[in-house]
This record gives sequence, structure tokens and C-alpha cells, in this order.
Amino acid sequence: MAMSDHERAAFERLLKIARSDTGQSRRVAAFILAWWNADSLGGFDLADLFGVDQAIAADMGTMFICLGRQSQAFYPEEYRSEIEALIEAWRPEIWAANQNSAT
Repeated sequence: MAMSDHERAAFERLLKIARSDTGQSRRVAAFILAWWNADSLGGFDLADLFGVDQAIAADMGTMFICLGRQSQAFYPEEYRSEIEALIEAWRPEIWAANQNSAT
């Protein structure tokens, strides 16, 4: 299954926020990166929802619902470059280690 238009819009808003450099963007980036690969990129503390605006929390909720209705693991591969940019920005040590191991 893919994302609905509503879910895609929510995810794109979250990506835009995660590309900034604020406390809210750090929390949003952690949310997205935990979805992408929590084992290597870190988990998401649900208490971080208290540190974001209600509209951002609602977009996160939309994505929880999206993931919950999937019949198998779902990752938005069409956004891979945006996710990789978040890894580079928010987890530079992991990004650097992966780049060094790829060469």
C-alpha cells in the first residue's frame, strides 16, 4: 500500500520541518529517522510529542495511522534522497561511517 494524498501531504510537511534547525525539527527528524531505521538511527521518544505544535503532532499521528494500516513494512523509497539528507544533517557520524564503508 502507498500513502494517500492526505498522508503524503502530512509526510511532506514533516520533511520540510525536519530540514530546519530547531527543537521541533530535531523531534520531527527523530520521528522520521526512527521509522526509516530505529536500530541504527535512533528511536523516537513519544514524550517528544509534547515539544511540538499540535499541527505537527497531528501530522505525526497521520503517519502512525498510515503505518498501522500497512500489511507489511513500508518505507517511502521515493523520498530516499530527502531521508538521506536528514541522516547527513542529524546523524552525521552515522552518515560518515556509512559513506566510508561504501567506498
